[in-house]
Amino acid sequence: MSGKSRPVAVVTGGARRVGKAIVQALCAAGCDAVVTYNHSQNEAEHAAEAWRATGATVELVRLDLKNTGETERFAARLSRERARLDVLVHNASIYSPSPLATVTEAEALRFYRVNALAPLMLTRGMAARLSESQLVGGAAVIAMADIHAMGLPRRDFVAYSMSKAALVEMVRALAVELAPRVRVNGVAPGVVAWPEHGPGAQERAQVEYLSRVPLGRSGTPEDAAGAVKWLALEATYVTGQVIRLDGGRSLR
Repeated sequence: MSGKSRPVAVVTGGARRVGKAIVQALCAAGCDAVVTYNHSQNEAEHAAEAWRATGATVELVRLDLKNTGETERFAARLSRERARLDVLVHNASIYSPSPLATVTEAEALRFYRVNALAPLMLTRGMAARLSESQLVGGAAVIAMADIHAMGLPRRDFVAYSMSKAALVEMVRALAVELAPRVRVNGVAPGVVAWPEHGPGAQERAQVEYLSRVPLGRSGTPEDAAGAVKWLALEATYVTGQVIRLDGGRSLR
């Protein structure tokens, strides 16, 4: 396998938006990639053309992160078949309002399974192989968090926010458990890609949000990808940290 000579990065939810930019950045930096998607097969196959143009070997895998058994089997297969695993990026997540008055147990558990439990199970399943990485500073696990689950709660998003808060605590806990061979960090965006649906997709809401961002603009998927690449391949003495990528929004 080409993974014997190039680092291998696993990115969940990599077919579109921020995930797509993360895979592009890691491939351009010399990694091969295993990219998961759920419903975005066409987008994944199209994006893979650009990723492979960098010289990377790319494997596309459909994965339903709500299914714990499927998630665990995926991690076990990669650990068994891949000669090396070096970077694991937990990018895939689900996002939608969950007002307190209408939120259900099933809905809250769905957020938790995808946004928190699946990353934990994937990390557990790949931990032994990651610990063998020959990258300088060891392997890297990066979780995509959210500044609004870190002390800036948004109204009507309680179940989503709780799941992302659990993900942030996973970063801190696993940074201790997996040291010194694996570094675990997070990136917490404010806005690096506007929602495609719902109130956040409306221009009025976007203008109001940006009025509270000191830099006065939204970020980009490439901004997020740059932070992930830095944590994965360059920040060899950083672990247990969650970087706020928010243009200063968390200061107001």
